Amino acid sequence: MAARASWKGHLKVGDLACAVGLYTAVSSSDRVSFNIINRRTGHRVERQFVDSETGKPVERGDQVKGYQLENGDYIVIEGDEIAEIMPESDKVLNIKAFIAYDDIDKLYFDRPYYLAPVDEHDEEALSLIARGMRDGKVAALAEAVLFRRNRTLLIRPHDDYIVATMLNFDYEVRSADTVFNDIPDIKFDKEMIALAGHIIGTKQGSFEPSEYEDRYEAALVELVKAKIEGRAPPKKKQVPERKVVDLMEALRQSAKMSGKAPAKKAVAKKKAPAHSDSRSKKAS
Repeated sequence: MAARASWKGHLKVGDLACAVGLYTAVSSSDRVSFNIINRRTGHRVERQFVDSETGKPVERGDQVKGYQLENGDYIVIEGDEIAEIMPESDKVLNIKAFIAYDDIDKLYFDRPYYLAPVDEHDEEALSLIARGMRDGKVAALAEAVLFRRNRTLLIRPHDDYIVATMLNFDYEVRSADTVFNDIPDIKFDKEMIALAGHIIGTKQGSFEPSEYEDRYEAALVELVKAKIEGRAPPKKKQVPERKVVDLMEALRQSAKMSGKAPAKKAVAKKKAPAHSDSRSKKAS
Protein backbone atom coordinates (compact mmCIF):
# COMPACT_ATOMS: atom_id res chain seq x y z
CA MET A 1 0.00 0.00 0.00
CA ALA A 2 1.37 3.41 -0.99
CA ALA A 3 2.08 5.79 1.85
CA ARG A 4 -0.29 8.71 2.36
CA ALA A 5 1.13 12.19 2.68
CA SER A 6 0.64 13.90 6.04
CA TRP A 7 0.74 17.25 4.24
CA LYS A 8 0.77 18.46 0.64
CA GLY A 9 1.84 21.84 -0.67
CA HIS A 10 4.62 23.58 -2.56
CA LEU A 11 8.33 23.91 -1.81
CA LYS A 12 9.44 27.37 -2.88
CA VAL A 13 12.92 28.83 -3.38
CA GLY A 14 12.62 32.33 -4.79
CA ASP A 15 10.64 31.91 -8.02
CA LEU A 16 11.32 28.19 -8.24
CA ALA A 17 8.49 26.03 -6.87
CA CYS A 18 7.42 22.41 -6.99
CA ALA A 19 4.55 20.43 -5.50
CA VAL A 20 5.68 18.19 -2.64
CA GLY A 21 4.31 16.01 0.12
CA LEU A 22 5.52 15.27 3.64
CA TYR A 23 5.46 11.60 4.60
CA THR A 24 6.01 10.46 8.19
CA ALA A 25 9.48 8.91 8.48
CA VAL A 26 8.97 7.59 12.02
CA SER A 27 5.80 5.77 13.03
CA SER A 28 4.59 3.86 16.09
CA SER A 29 1.73 2.14 14.21
CA ASP A 30 3.55 -1.22 14.20
CA ARG A 31 3.80 -1.30 17.99
CA VAL A 32 1.48 -3.51 20.02
CA SER A 33 -1.50 -1.43 21.11
CA PHE A 34 -4.13 -2.16 23.74
CA ASN A 35 -7.69 -1.07 24.47
CA ILE A 36 -9.09 -0.68 27.96
CA ILE A 37 -11.82 -3.25 28.59
CA ASN A 38 -14.14 -4.21 31.43
CA ARG A 39 -12.65 -7.28 33.12
CA ARG A 40 -16.13 -8.58 34.05
CA THR A 41 -17.89 -8.16 30.68
CA GLY A 42 -14.99 -8.07 28.23
CA HIS A 43 -16.53 -4.94 26.68
CA ARG A 44 -14.42 -1.95 25.66
CA VAL A 45 -14.45 0.96 28.11
CA GLU A 46 -15.26 4.44 26.79
CA ARG A 47 -13.77 7.61 28.21
CA GLN A 48 -16.14 10.13 29.73
CA PHE A 49 -15.47 13.65 31.00
CA VAL A 50 -17.00 14.46 34.36
CA ASP A 51 -17.13 17.58 36.51
CA SER A 52 -14.34 17.38 39.12
CA GLU A 53 -16.63 18.79 41.83
CA THR A 54 -20.09 17.36 41.08
CA GLY A 55 -18.91 14.14 39.47
CA LYS A 56 -21.61 14.52 36.79
CA PRO A 57 -20.88 13.90 33.06
CA VAL A 58 -20.19 17.02 30.98
CA GLU A 59 -21.68 17.10 27.50
CA ARG A 60 -19.36 17.88 24.59
CA GLY A 61 -21.05 21.23 23.94
CA ASP A 62 -20.25 22.36 27.49
CA GLN A 63 -16.56 21.44 27.31
CA VAL A 64 -14.32 24.49 26.79
CA LYS A 65 -10.64 25.23 27.33
CA GLY A 66 -9.61 27.03 30.49
CA TYR A 67 -6.37 28.67 31.63
CA GLN A 68 -5.73 28.31 35.36
CA LEU A 69 -4.70 31.38 37.33
CA GLU A 70 -2.48 31.36 40.43
CA ASN A 71 -5.51 31.63 42.71
CA GLY A 72 -7.02 28.48 41.18
CA ASP A 73 -9.70 30.24 39.11
CA TYR A 74 -9.96 29.69 35.35
CA ILE A 75 -10.20 32.01 32.36
CA VAL A 76 -12.44 30.45 29.72
CA ILE A 77 -11.02 30.37 26.17
CA GLU A 78 -13.67 29.73 23.55
CA GLY A 79 -12.99 27.62 20.47
CA ASP A 80 -13.76 30.46 18.05
CA GLU A 81 -11.26 32.70 19.89
CA ILE A 82 -8.51 30.15 19.29
CA ALA A 83 -9.59 29.70 15.68
CA GLU A 84 -9.35 33.48 15.18
CA ILE A 85 -5.63 33.58 16.05
CA MET A 86 -4.71 30.34 14.28
CA PRO A 87 -2.34 31.05 11.35
CA GLU A 88 -3.79 30.55 7.88
CA SER A 89 -2.00 27.99 5.76
CA ASP A 90 -0.96 28.95 2.23
CA LYS A 91 0.34 25.40 1.65
CA VAL A 92 3.87 26.67 0.99
CA LEU A 93 7.19 25.47 2.41
CA ASN A 94 9.10 28.68 1.99
CA ILE A 95 12.90 28.29 2.11
CA LYS A 96 14.34 31.19 4.09
CA ALA A 97 18.06 30.39 4.03
CA PHE A 98 20.67 27.77 3.24
CA ILE A 99 22.97 26.88 6.10
CA ALA A 100 25.65 24.36 6.98
CA TYR A 101 24.01 21.21 8.32
CA ASP A 102 26.13 21.25 11.49
CA ASP A 103 25.01 24.81 12.29
CA ILE A 104 21.93 23.47 14.08
CA ASP A 105 22.24 21.77 17.46
CA LYS A 106 20.55 18.36 17.22
CA LEU A 107 18.69 19.16 20.44
CA TYR A 108 16.37 21.19 18.22
CA PHE A 109 15.47 18.18 16.05
CA ASP A 110 11.87 17.05 16.53
CA ARG A 111 10.02 14.87 14.00
CA PRO A 112 11.47 13.70 10.66
CA TYR A 113 9.51 13.47 7.41
CA TYR A 114 10.36 12.32 3.91
CA LEU A 115 9.93 15.12 1.39
CA ALA A 116 8.88 13.81 -2.02
CA PRO A 117 7.41 15.22 -5.25
CA VAL A 118 3.66 14.87 -5.65
CA ASP A 119 3.92 13.75 -9.28
CA GLU A 120 6.46 13.23 -12.05
CA HIS A 121 6.22 16.84 -13.27
CA ASP A 122 7.80 18.04 -10.02
CA GLU A 123 10.67 15.54 -9.86
CA GLU A 124 13.04 17.65 -11.96
CA ALA A 125 12.70 20.82 -9.86
CA LEU A 126 13.03 18.96 -6.54
CA SER A 127 16.02 16.98 -7.84
CA LEU A 128 17.69 20.23 -8.90
CA ILE A 129 17.22 21.75 -5.43
CA ALA A 130 18.54 18.56 -3.79
CA ARG A 131 21.55 18.45 -6.14
CA GLY A 132 22.37 22.08 -5.36
CA MET A 133 22.25 21.40 -1.61
CA ARG A 134 24.33 18.24 -1.94
CA ASP A 135 27.00 19.95 -4.03
CA GLY A 136 27.10 22.94 -1.70
CA LYS A 137 27.04 20.69 1.39
CA VAL A 138 24.23 22.78 2.86
CA ALA A 139 20.74 22.30 4.24
CA ALA A 140 17.70 24.55 3.88
CA LEU A 141 15.71 26.29 6.60
CA ALA A 142 12.04 26.53 5.66
CA GLU A 143 8.88 27.87 7.28
CA ALA A 144 5.31 26.72 6.79
CA VAL A 145 1.97 26.38 8.54
CA LEU A 146 1.69 22.67 9.28
CA PHE A 147 -1.05 21.01 11.31
CA ARG A 148 -2.56 24.38 12.30
CA ARG A 149 0.69 25.86 13.66
CA ASN A 150 3.61 27.70 12.12
CA ARG A 151 6.66 25.44 11.96
CA THR A 152 10.33 25.61 11.08
CA LEU A 153 11.90 22.72 9.19
CA LEU A 154 15.40 21.69 8.23
CA ILE A 155 15.45 20.22 4.71
CA ARG A 156 18.47 18.21 3.60
CA PRO A 157 19.34 15.52 1.07
CA HIS A 158 20.03 12.14 2.69
CA ASP A 159 21.34 9.32 0.48
CA ASP A 160 18.92 9.19 -2.48
CA TYR A 161 16.02 10.98 -0.83
CA ILE A 162 15.20 14.20 1.02
CA VAL A 163 14.43 14.55 4.72
CA ALA A 164 12.53 17.45 6.28
CA THR A 165 13.01 17.56 10.04
CA MET A 166 10.60 19.64 12.08
CA LEU A 167 12.52 21.80 14.56
CA ASN A 168 11.68 22.68 18.14
CA PHE A 169 11.37 26.35 18.99
CA ASP A 170 13.93 27.93 21.29
CA TYR A 171 11.50 28.10 24.24
CA GLU A 172 10.86 24.34 23.93
CA VAL A 173 14.50 23.32 24.41
CA ARG A 174 15.49 23.36 28.08
CA SER A 175 18.80 24.89 29.05
CA ALA A 176 21.43 22.43 30.27
CA ASP A 177 21.99 24.83 33.18
CA THR A 178 18.79 23.48 34.74
CA VAL A 179 20.54 20.11 35.14
CA PHE A 180 24.22 20.90 35.69
CA ASN A 181 26.68 23.75 35.26
CA ASP A 182 29.86 22.08 34.04
CA ILE A 183 31.45 18.65 34.06
CA PRO A 184 33.97 18.96 36.91
CA ASP A 185 37.66 18.81 35.99
CA ILE A 186 38.72 15.91 38.25
CA LYS A 187 42.33 14.74 38.21
CA PHE A 188 42.83 10.99 37.68
CA ASP A 189 46.00 8.94 37.87
CA LYS A 190 47.53 7.37 34.75
CA GLU A 191 46.25 3.85 35.43
CA MET A 192 42.61 5.00 35.60
CA ILE A 193 42.96 6.99 32.37
CA ALA A 194 44.67 4.03 30.65
CA LEU A 195 41.94 1.63 31.78
CA ALA A 196 39.18 3.99 30.61
CA GLY A 197 40.92 4.44 27.23
CA HIS A 198 41.35 0.68 26.89
CA ILE A 199 37.64 0.04 27.55
CA ILE A 200 36.60 2.70 25.03
CA GLY A 201 39.02 1.30 22.43
CA THR A 202 37.66 -2.25 22.71
CA LYS A 203 34.07 -1.01 22.42
CA GLN A 204 34.48 1.07 19.25
CA GLY A 205 32.02 0.30 16.47
CA SER A 206 29.39 1.81 14.19
CA PHE A 207 25.63 2.33 14.39
CA GLU A 208 23.59 -0.33 12.60
CA PRO A 209 19.89 0.23 13.45
CA SER A 210 18.96 -3.36 12.62
CA GLU A 211 21.29 -4.64 15.35
CA TYR A 212 19.30 -2.93 18.10
CA GLU A 213 16.03 -4.46 19.25
CA ASP A 214 13.14 -2.92 21.15
CA ARG A 215 13.21 -5.62 23.82
CA TYR A 216 10.08 -4.34 25.55
CA GLU A 217 8.09 -4.44 22.29
CA ALA A 218 9.44 -7.91 21.50
CA ALA A 219 8.41 -9.11 24.97
CA LEU A 220 4.91 -7.65 24.48
CA VAL A 221 4.55 -9.48 21.15
CA GLU A 222 5.64 -12.74 22.79
CA LEU A 223 3.23 -12.18 25.71
CA VAL A 224 0.25 -11.58 23.38
CA LYS A 225 1.24 -14.57 21.25
CA ALA A 226 1.42 -16.81 24.32
CA LYS A 227 -2.01 -15.65 25.51
CA ILE A 228 -3.53 -16.34 22.07
CA GLU A 229 -1.99 -19.83 22.00
CA GLY A 230 -3.13 -20.56 25.56
CA ARG A 231 0.32 -21.21 26.96
CA ALA A 232 2.15 -19.73 29.93
CA PRO A 233 3.74 -16.31 29.30
CA PRO A 234 7.55 -16.34 29.13
CA LYS A 235 9.33 -15.58 32.38
CA LYS A 236 11.52 -12.55 32.67
CA LYS A 237 15.21 -13.36 32.79
CA GLN A 238 16.83 -12.31 36.03
CA VAL A 239 19.85 -10.05 35.63
CA PRO A 240 22.59 -10.91 38.14
CA GLU A 241 23.18 -8.07 40.55
CA ARG A 242 26.66 -6.59 40.51
CA LYS A 243 27.85 -4.61 43.50
CA VAL A 244 30.89 -2.53 42.62
CA VAL A 245 31.44 0.50 44.80
CA ASP A 246 35.02 1.40 43.91
CA LEU A 247 35.65 3.28 40.66
CA MET A 248 39.08 1.75 40.10
CA GLU A 249 37.72 -1.75 40.71
CA ALA A 250 34.81 -1.08 38.31
CA LEU A 251 37.31 -0.05 35.61
CA ARG A 252 39.43 -3.13 36.18
CA GLN A 253 36.40 -5.44 36.01
CA SER A 254 35.17 -3.73 32.82
CA ALA A 255 38.61 -4.04 31.25
CA LYS A 256 38.65 -7.79 32.02
CA MET A 257 35.21 -8.23 30.44
CA SER A 258 36.16 -6.30 27.30
CA GLY A 259 39.48 -8.05 26.72
CA LYS A 260 43.02 -8.12 27.97
CA ALA A 261 43.71 -5.23 30.33
CA PRO A 262 46.54 -2.86 29.43
CA ALA A 263 49.89 -3.83 30.90
CA LYS A 264 50.88 -1.97 34.04
CA LYS A 265 54.19 -0.18 34.13
CA ALA A 266 56.50 -1.07 37.00
CA VAL A 267 56.65 1.80 39.44
CA ALA A 268 58.48 2.22 42.72
CA LYS A 269 56.21 1.91 45.72
CA LYS A 270 55.81 5.15 47.55
CA LYS A 271 54.05 5.68 50.83
CA ALA A 272 51.15 8.05 50.34
CA PRO A 273 51.07 11.04 52.68
CA ALA A 274 48.32 11.00 55.31
CA HIS A 275 46.47 13.93 53.69
CA SER A 276 46.62 12.51 50.15
CA ASP A 277 43.30 12.52 48.28
CA SER A 278 42.27 9.10 47.08
CA ARG A 279 42.13 8.54 43.33
CA SER A 280 39.77 5.64 43.83
CA LYS A 281 36.52 7.53 44.03
CA LYS A 282 33.56 5.94 45.72
CA ALA A 283 30.47 5.71 43.56
CA SER A 284 27.69 7.73 45.03
